[in-house]
Formats: sequence, structure tokens, C-alpha cells
Amino acid sequence: MNEQTPSHTSAQNKAAIIRAIESQSADDCIAWFDASPMADIVHDVAALSTHQRTKLLALLPTESAAEIVEQLPFSQTTDVLEELEPSAAAQILEVLPSDECADIISELDEAAASAILDKLDAAVADDLRRLVAYDEESAGGLMLTEYLAFVETQTVADVIADLTTNAEKYAKYNIQYTYVVDKEAKLMGVVPLRRLLLAGRNTLLREVMIANPVSVVDQMELQPLASVFREHPYMGLPVTTLDGVLRGVVERSAVEHALTEEADDLYRQSQGIVGGEELRSMPLMLRSRRRLAWLSANIVLNMIAASVIAMHQDTLSAVIALAVFLPMISDMSGCSGNQAVAVSMRELTLGVTRPQDLLRVLMKESSVGLINGVVLGVLIGCVASIWQGSPMLGVVVGGALMINTVVAVCIGGSIPLVLKRFKLDPALASGPILTTVTDMCGFLLALTFASMLLTQVPPSA
Repeated sequence: MNEQTPSHTSAQNKAAIIRAIESQSADDCIAWFDASPMADIVHDVAALSTHQRTKLLALLPTESAAEIVEQLPFSQTTDVLEELEPSAAAQILEVLPSDECADIISELDEAAASAILDKLDAAVADDLRRLVAYDEESAGGLMLTEYLAFVETQTVADVIADLTTNAEKYAKYNIQYTYVVDKEAKLMGVVPLRRLLLAGRNTLLREVMIANPVSVVDQMELQPLASVFREHPYMGLPVTTLDGVLRGVVERSAVEHALTEEADDLYRQSQGIVGGEELRSMPLMLRSRRRLAWLSANIVLNMIAASVIAMHQDTLSAVIALAVFLPMISDMSGCSGNQAVAVSMRELTLGVTRPQDLLRVLMKESSVGLINGVVLGVLIGCVASIWQGSPMLGVVVGGALMINTVVAVCIGGSIPLVLKRFKLDPALASGPILTTVTDMCGFLLALTFASMLLTQVPPSA
């Protein structure tokens, strides 16, 4: 009974927020936001349609809307900001850190991005345009423009007075150091906050600063940047132009996140997920098309591998020829299943899917699996028929691949959720389980179909 409570509560919360959105009740939306943990908010909002998410953000206070935007998957963030009124979207972006704003602006439709930038403060908009111009995996692309910099001729008293005056603004900054520049904004040194507070009030900054601090150039790429952080224990480093002008601060956490994203991209590409992140809230045909782009090409690669075996089977019958296609059926189904595993792993990490969403995941995966299974089954069936001159062999091979693809994506999508439910590591166990099950199922289907239709499959020429 207790195990069903979280799912039941989640369904009630989602129904409540949908009612609040449809009735355009800002008070109910605010009450829901204030009463819900952020993990539940992300889960419920991610399951809404883009139009519903847009209406929700418009009803919430700017600070609350910004918290949600900051936690949502990136593709959902850009969709909802493009649909919001530019002025409302600009207000949300003004609350977010500059590096996140730049990432969002760079992914928006050009017209939407321009409209939002026009609604921002001119200085903020200029900063964002400069950030967007950088490669997103360079020091400039990862840096924050929220930092403290003072001229070397200013005193400690000047800095403390500025901190006091702008306390509310600086509360949003992750301040570890104050940076010291000359009149041309070139980096001269850095002053840790502790040293600043303990220094005499009339002391000049150039007298208390640490001269020639470790810094990085704005064009430095991700891997060299990561090496600098491995060599030094700093939580953040100043970013300068080639001639030494201070432009921002890059934090260790931003570099680590970029490295994780790079590894995640490589993993998803290796599993055949192309065109960016995939969530099951995306349109069915878009998800199918993205996966098919790689899977269809993979048939060619498998044909090349299979031809090596077929070279030595010129005199064998069509039943023996079936053995050539068994690895292809297993491999293609395994690839489809791995795509589903990758999406489930990502959605679990983002908090937009939970173990109790198993039925929804199975329904979503069976839909895309059926489409892809039919397409791949027809392709490989045609290849088998033409190659061996046996239409019935094509039916056997194509039918086995089609059914096994549906099975594979359902298993691949559900295994991580089941393992998570039993407190096991989905990342370690999903792959081996999927491979074993799809191999067994693929061989069973192909051999069963061949046995049933054996007398109708003529020997190959």
C-alpha cells in the first residue's frame, strides 16, 4: 500500500497543477510551487506539454519561474522560452547566471533570441552577445561575467563600501575573490576575501593583492582548461583576453559539468542517439527519425561484417544462410535497446522519470519500437530476399528483427527503472541484461520462424 503512495501523490500533484494552469489561477500555482520539493516540481513540469509549461511560468513569480527553468532539461527550456512573451523570458534570464543565459540564447531560434535580448538591460545584453560568440566548450564560453573587479588605486574601504551598497545584487554571486585591474581593465592581481577583511581600511588594493595570479585565456579549449584545474586547487580562475583584459571567471564546477556533458554526448552517439538529447516528451516521429538515422546506416555496416562469413557459404542451403543474419538480428535489436537504455538513464539523472513511471515508459518505447522495427525489418528483409533469392527468407529475417526490436526497446527502457527501484546501479547492469535477453529472443524468433517455414525456404543458388 505504501509503495503506491508516491505514484498516487505525484498523479494528484500533476492533476492539481494542470487544473491551476487551465483556470489561470496564479495563487494555486504559487501554492503548488511553495509546497512541493524541487525534485517533484521538475518531474511534474517535465511531463506537461510545452504550452502548459509556458502558461505555468507566466503565472509564477519570476524567481520561481527561473528556478524551474534552471532545473528543466535543456530542450524543454528553449522550447518554453521561445513560446513565452519576450519581456517575460527576459525577466527570467536576468535572474539566471550569465553562463546559463548564454547557453540558452545560443540555442534559441534567431528571432526569439533577438527579441529577448532587446528586452534585456543593454549592458546585460552586450555581455550575453559576447558570451554567445565564444565556443561553448572554451573558457570564454564557460565563464561567468558576475565577478568583482576594482582598480588597483582603490582602497580596502572603497571595496567594503561597494559590497555594503550592492549587498543584494552580490548575494547572487559566488564570490571567492576580488580581482584587481588597472585603468585599462587588465588583470593585475587577486585579493582573497579573508585578506581583504583583515587589511587596514586605507590600504591600497595593489598593496594587499596577490600579483600575477593564475589565469586562463578566453579562447582556451576544454581539455587544456581541465588540465589547469587539475594542476591547481582553485574553485575558480579569472579569464582574460590575449592582451590581459579581464572578461570573467570560470568555475571548476562548470568545467567538470562540461566534461560530463562531453562524455554523455559521446556515449549517446555511440548508442546511436543523434541530434541532441532525447526525452520521451518529444514528438513520436522526431524520436523515431533520430534513432533511425543511425540504425539504418548500421545495417550497411552489419552487411559488411556478415559478408565475411557469407563468402565461405556459397554451396550451403538457405537455412545455413539464415545463420549469417542471426548476428545482425541480435546486433540491430541490441542497438535499439541501448538507445532506450541511454534515454532512461538520462531521464533518471534529470529527475523527469521515476521507477513508478514504468508503464508510461513501456508505452512510449513500444510506439517508437514498432515504427523502427517495421522500417528495419523491411530493409533487412529486402536485403535477405535479394541476396539469397528467397522471399520467404526475407520474411523470416525481417519478421524476427521487427519483433525483437520492439522487445529490445521495451526492455532497454524499463531495465534502468526496475534496477533503480531495487536500489541497484542501472549504469552497470542494464547493458549486460539487455544484451543477453535480446540475443536469446532474437535467436529464438528467427529459428522458430525458420522451423515453421522451413519447407517454403528454397536453397540459395
